[in-house]
This record gives sequence, C-alpha cells and structure tokens, in this order.
Amino acid sequence: MGLKEHRESQKRKIEELRKRGIQPYPYAFSTSATPEAIRNDYLSYEGSEVRVAGRVVSMRKHGKAIFSSIRGEEESIQTYQKYDELGAEKFELFGFIDIGDFLGVRGRVFKTKTGEVTILTRDFTVLAKALRPLPEKWHGLTDIETRTRQRYLDLIVNPRAKGVFKTRWRMIDCIRNFLNQRGYVEVETPILQPMYGGASAQPFHTYHNVLDRQLFLRIADELYLKRLIIGGFEKVYEISKDFRNEGVDRYHNPEFTVLEGYEAYSDYTGVMELVEELFLELSINIKSAPNFDYLERELSFERPWTRVHFLDALSGKLGRNLRTLSLDELRQEAKRFSLPVEEETGRGKLMDLLFSRLVQPELIQPTMVYDYPIEISPLAKRKRNDPELAERFESFVCGIELCNAFSELNDPIEQRKRFEEQVRERKVGDEEPHPIDEDFLRALEYGMPPTGGFGLGIDRIAMIFTNSASIRDVILFPLLR
Repeated sequence: MGLKEHRESQKRKIEELRKRGIQPYPYAFSTSATPEAIRNDYLSYEGSEVRVAGRVVSMRKHGKAIFSSIRGEEESIQTYQKYDELGAEKFELFGFIDIGDFLGVRGRVFKTKTGEVTILTRDFTVLAKALRPLPEKWHGLTDIETRTRQRYLDLIVNPRAKGVFKTRWRMIDCIRNFLNQRGYVEVETPILQPMYGGASAQPFHTYHNVLDRQLFLRIADELYLKRLIIGGFEKVYEISKDFRNEGVDRYHNPEFTVLEGYEAYSDYTGVMELVEELFLELSINIKSAPNFDYLERELSFERPWTRVHFLDALSGKLGRNLRTLSLDELRQEAKRFSLPVEEETGRGKLMDLLFSRLVQPELIQPTMVYDYPIEISPLAKRKRNDPELAERFESFVCGIELCNAFSELNDPIEQRKRFEEQVRERKVGDEEPHPIDEDFLRALEYGMPPTGGFGLGIDRIAMIFTNSASIRDVILFPLLR
C-alpha cells in the first residue's frame, strides 16, 4: 500500500472511531507504570493491575487473540488482547489499532509460557492515530540524510539515537556538577549583542525594529564573562549556544553549544589541571572507566595527559626550526602542503595552518598543545620570558580540538593594541571589520585580576562520549544544506 492509500485508510478509521463515539485524539491518559519499570522490576508488578501507555510497535493476530507491543520511552512491553477478556465489541474495536498508533492499556501483569513479560489487556484507550506508517518493519532508518532532517523519525525507529542524546544530557549534567562542586557559578549572558567579539569568526546579523539598531548573534561568551570577573565574581561559567556564519562539516555547525569558564587568580597551567580532572570525571560517570573506545580507537583519559609544545611539534614535522624561518619561508612551506595562502596571511596564521595539517591529525590520545603564536591569540597573555608566544593551550582527542584556554590578558593597554592590530589585519584581508568593544576595554581599565579561562566544545565532546562520527549525530536538529 502506498503512502497516499495508507493515509486515506487511516482517515477512514478515524472517522469510523468518531462515529462510534471514540475520540482518536483524547486529552490525557493516567498511567501507573512504564514498560521499563515493569520489565526491570517484574516481581513488584506480577499479578497487579497497571495502566501503561506507549506507541504500538508490533502486532500479531491469532484468531481471537492479538499480541502487540507498545514502546515507552526506553523499552517495549507485550500486551495480550483476548476476545474472552475484552468482549466482542471491544475486541472488534482493537481492529482499528495499527502499528505507529499511541495506545493506553489497563490490564494484569503476568509472564507467558515462554517467559515474556506481558499485560493481559482488560481495557484500552486510543491515544493518537498515526496517519503515516513507520519505516518498514521497525528495522530503523538507513538513510543518514533522512535521519538527520527528520530527527523525530530517527528517534522513533532507532533506539541508539535516543540513547545518544540521553548520554549527551547526562554529560552536561556531569559537567555542571563538576564545576558547581568547585565553587563555580553558572550565569547567563546575552545571545543578542550590539557588538560581537571574543573570537575570530563571522557573525549572523539581525535587526531590532523598536530600538532601530543592528544586533548580532554572539560568536562567543568571553567578553561578557570577563566583565563578571571584573565585577567581582571569582569563578563563573556558561553553557550556551553560540553562532558563527561559517562552514558546515563533520566538526562544525553554525549553531553550536559551548562551555566557557573563567577562574580568577588562576592561569593556563591551573586550567590544564581542571580540564584533565573534568574529562576523567566524565569518563568515570559516562563510561564507568577512564579507558574506552572511540571509533575503534582505545582512548585513555588517565592523568596526566601528554603535553606538546606547539613550536616543537611543528618544527619536528617540518624538520626545520620555526623560529629561524622568515615569513617568505613559512609561506613556501605552506604552499608545499597546498595550504590556502594569501599575501596578507601572517606568520601566526601560517603556523596554525601547518599545525592543523601536519600535527593535529596525529594527536589521537588526549593531548594538551601549549604556547601558541601570539599573533593568533589576541585575548591571551604573552608567555613569561618568551613574548613571541601566548600562554594558551588547546586540547585534542583523535585529532579533534575539544578545548581552547588562556592565561587571560588583563592589561587594558595591551588589549587595545591587540584589538587594533586585528582591525588592521582584516582591512588588509578585505574581511568584514571586527569591531573594537570599547565598553569591554573600559571595564578592563577598572582592573581584572589574573584569570584562567577555557572554552570547551560540548558537541564535539558528545561525539567522543557517544562514539559518534559526526557533529550532526549529536545535535538534535542540525542545520543542513
């Protein structure tokens, strides 16, 4: 039967139910148990009467007996509709029930001769008639595009999909608990901002009619969270949606979830310790062990992680000392590996491109890469005793960047110089000018204590802890082409 014929058949059943005084879309149904609870604690329910609701996922008819299964949030339970138990009228009415419909069942819990936990139905209520059929025979969806575009269908027919998102939410709860127990305060900062900043990215533009002004969806939380440190909070964090008007691939979505946190009187070495502790805590809570597999690679989140110096790692791959290379020599190295190089591409950006191509893919085990070029770290302090570098680290697992952290720059004069340099670079590169947040600089002039800050990609971390290959698999409704 085609989709059109199936929908017409379902509509006829709906009308027939209404003629019989049955509301196919009632307002509520009171339950006393779930399929999961009954199956997991059978002895407590054996012989008792229960009220259970769920979606019908299978049905077998044997003369005057019908076996069906209804699925709750996690598990299914068998129901047994018997002619002698329901009576002729009610048993005939069950003929209007189809796979995909929602059903409420009242009945007695028992086990069949084969040991199947079952509810002997004494009464039932139609809770919702489905017009469209579920994918063939409950075998799930195989088309990735359909699964992602129609996530509701993916959740219905692929139990793993629901498990992925429940794991993601458990992971976020664990992160919150970890930070709260260490005295961090969870805060909220604006999503709509009059001036975007805190990262190098293209924003989404919007407009407020009443205020008659242009606004932006935030690209980062950083500058607002630092205002709170200036204001007297000592440990703050936010788990939030950020938005960047850029590309889409297996690691990037224009709308994504990040954790940003800041701790006064700390620096990037203190944050390294915190991040290691956080991932170990996640491993124990989500995976019950510090070691587990991700895409057939065994990972260990035992402390301490491997720590790699940015320049040393890249120099080793190139076979040349990066500190001695001129800008032209760096450009030649980038071109040798077919990297996108423009005349205005600076020294730090060239190093970053080379690192992403040559070093990053090989960072499989949890690794801290530290001391990045100052040119690509405009919000970080210069490295003590090495002003060409910044006190910055990034965390990688299986070549995926999961964390970016700094000893935060708190010198307002130096910060203004860095912002102005960013503006000059973008003008040369013919990019959209990055605004200077004068209010943030004004706040910084009131004094900000030494601070360690970090940003973690929640979606990418969820990929690791749910064994997912793409960011699309861990975002309920990703943006697609």
